[in-house]
This record gives sequence, structure tokens and C-alpha cells, in this order.
Amino acid sequence: MIKFKEKYIQAALVIITVMMTILRFLLNEKGRITPDSIRFMRFASRLPAIDNTIAPPGYPAAIRLFTFLGTDEFWSSKIIGIVSLLGIFFFAWKKKFYFREVLITGSLFSFVSIFSFTLSEAFILPFIFIFLYVSDLVLREKLSLQKAVFYLSFLLILMYTIRYNALFIIGASGLFGLVSRRKKYSAAFTVSAALACVYVVAYKFLFIDYFTRDYIKNVLQDGSQNIPELLTELFQGLCTTFNPFIHIASPGGGIVNYGIYGLGCVNILFMISLFIRYRLNQTEWYFIFIGSTGIVCTFLVQFFYPMDPLDYRLLAPFSFPVWIIYFRKLFNIFSLKVYAVGALSLMTGGVFTWLSRGNYLENRKEVSRYLQSEKLETATLKFYVNGPDDMEGGQMAELISTVNPRITVVKTPEDTLKRTTLTHYKVFQKIKIHKNKYQ
Repeated sequence: MIKFKEKYIQAALVIITVMMTILRFLLNEKGRITPDSIRFMRFASRLPAIDNTIAPPGYPAAIRLFTFLGTDEFWSSKIIGIVSLLGIFFFAWKKKFYFREVLITGSLFSFVSIFSFTLSEAFILPFIFIFLYVSDLVLREKLSLQKAVFYLSFLLILMYTIRYNALFIIGASGLFGLVSRRKKYSAAFTVSAALACVYVVAYKFLFIDYFTRDYIKNVLQDGSQNIPELLTELFQGLCTTFNPFIHIASPGGGIVNYGIYGLGCVNILFMISLFIRYRLNQTEWYFIFIGSTGIVCTFLVQFFYPMDPLDYRLLAPFSFPVWIIYFRKLFNIFSLKVYAVGALSLMTGGVFTWLSRGNYLENRKEVSRYLQSEKLETATLKFYVNGPDDMEGGQMAELISTVNPRITVVKTPEDTLKRTTLTHYKVFQKIKIHKNKYQ
């Protein structure tokens, strides 16, 4: 009877999570698009020509592939997000591998937000989960050394081709192999990480250097050295990442942020206490090792590489395995009551989404009408943004990219003399956008 009841809970959670993911971008004024999203969709639209090497080609290639279904780049990216979410659920259910834990993790509002974004984080998560599954087989010695090395190295290379921060998973996997050098499975992790590193080096010389010479040399000079600021951002990023209900702090500050950061901090401390009190088995320790090492590396790389402040999105590939083990421990203690965490997180997300709702479909119609009237729907566009404070201009560029992804944000005033360069003034005098009042 209990298992029968649990199946209904699980089915309801899957359906509601998918519906919330869809509503998350439909009830957003620009469809959950960021400046990085513009680059991904533009890259996809120009394939097989290489648009840039700032990000790997894996995610744009996937977007391009889905456009053959008859959708544009925007809708293809959203299909990828939904397919990625359902793919994780299906794989976990089919393999009977942490299914309950993955279901709760996927229903957290922070992960709902990730799968609704047009960003590569959503696409890499299914492969991270498959990698964790294969690693579990290796740890339990269910695979021969040859198969283990092949599967692990293939997945590590694939993940790096989707997101560069998979390099931290490669490093963590190799480090785990070295730490476990007396174990039989040590060689599988060490060799596969070494092979992946060979690929990374070859990728650097044959791809990055070929299309963007001195790219790495230039970007490595732009890292931050402000340690107090970075430590503050780390604390805030961890507290929002591991807050099961609210993953976004108010940019204006205020007392509400004390509650958001406080709840996240308490949850982290409770999580650590559970991991200490209830002994971790081999697989659980591996999950935590991969996740925590990735978080540490993401923090340290800021000293050498320019990045946005750490938040739930950047840390998602590494918080994902930690959340899974956390929920495993909670299920061992509280049984079916743990499903309430997912339900409450979805409820909180539903309220937030409704209160901050925009209307993407209406805004898309306005942009489509404008571009058609100006005969710019298929043109290569530029959008002039007057500095970092021109938030409305940046958001308009993001919205336009969902209709015509061949758009580049520029900051050179001379570009505004061209007909194909749009500006805040040119666009807003002809269209009206339904804005989200909670910026």
C-alpha cells in the first residue's frame, strides 16, 4: 500500500515539475534568456560555421539538431531542457538508481529554473548523472577495466564538449583515483581522467587556438584578486544554491536576504551533520567528493578567469550529486515525508513565478511584428547597449534573440548609424513590452 501510494506521489511530482518548468519560461517576459543564451543560439544558427570559442560547441550543436524538427533555436533550447529533465528521471527509474532522490532534486525550484533556461547547464546534467551511474558500477567492480576506462573517458570528454567546467569533474575523477590508489578501481578513474586531459590539450591547440588565437592567454589575465569579495560571494552562492525553496536573493539587499541566506546556511550545516553522523558508503563518498571538489575549483578559478558571481546556476553541476546524497540520508530518516520538500519547493516557485509573471508569448509577437515590418527577421543584427547600466537595452536584445538569434550586442556608438543596428530608442518607440515588475 505504501509503495502504491508512493508511485502516485512520484507521478504527480514528475508532471508538476515539467509543467512548472514550462510555465517558468512562458511566464517570463523574455523566455528565460541571458546574454550567454544569445551567444548559444547565434552559434547554433551559424553552424557548421564556428561563431566563437567562448563556449564549447556541444550545446549549440544540440540546439541545431533539434531545429530539424521544425522549431527555431529558442524553442529547440526549451525542448532540450524538458528532454534533459525527463531523461534524468527516466534513466534513474529504469536503472533503479537513486530515483526518489533524483526526483526530489529535480523538483527543487532552483533546478526547475535551470531546466527552463536556454543555457548549457540543463544539457550537461543528464550526462553528469550517467557519469555518476557508470562510476558507481566501477566502484562496485561491475565493469572490466577496459569498459570502465572507455565509458568514463567518453563521458568526461562529452561533458567537456558541452561545458568547460567539466574540466573540474575530470580533475576530481583523476584525484579520486589517486587518493584510492590501493583500490582495484583506482586505475579506471586515473586512466580515464588522463585520457580526457589529453583531449582537453588537443582541443585547446586544434580548436580554440585555430579559431581564436591567444584566447586563453587573454582571458586568464582578467581574473579577480579581491579575496574578501570572492569569499562573500562564495558564502552567498552556497547559501542560495543549497536553499531548497528560494535560490535568488534580492539584489537590493534588505532583511529578506538574511532569511534566504540564513535558511541556506542552516541547511548546509544540517547536511554536513548528516554526512558525519550517518556514515557514507563508497558511492556516496564519491558523489560528495566530485561535488565538493567541483565547488572548490569553481571558486579558485575566479582568481584566473573572469566569471559571474557564484550562484545556483554555476554550481548546479556540482551541487547536483550532493543534493542526491543529502536526500538519500533524509529518506533513510524520514521516509516518504521527504517528498514534502519537493512539493513545498514547487509551491514556493509557483507563487514566485506568478507574482513576477511576464508574458513571453505576447512579447514575442510584438518583436516578430516589429522585425517583419522592418524586414529584419532574417538579417544579421547588432544591438547597441549603452554600458552595463542599460538593463532595458540588454533585455530587449535578449528578447529579440528568441526570434532572430543572429544578433550581437555592441557598445560602439558608431554602429548605431547602420540600419541593422538596433537601439533602445529605435525599438521601444514602435513596440510595447509586457514587463516583469520584479526585476
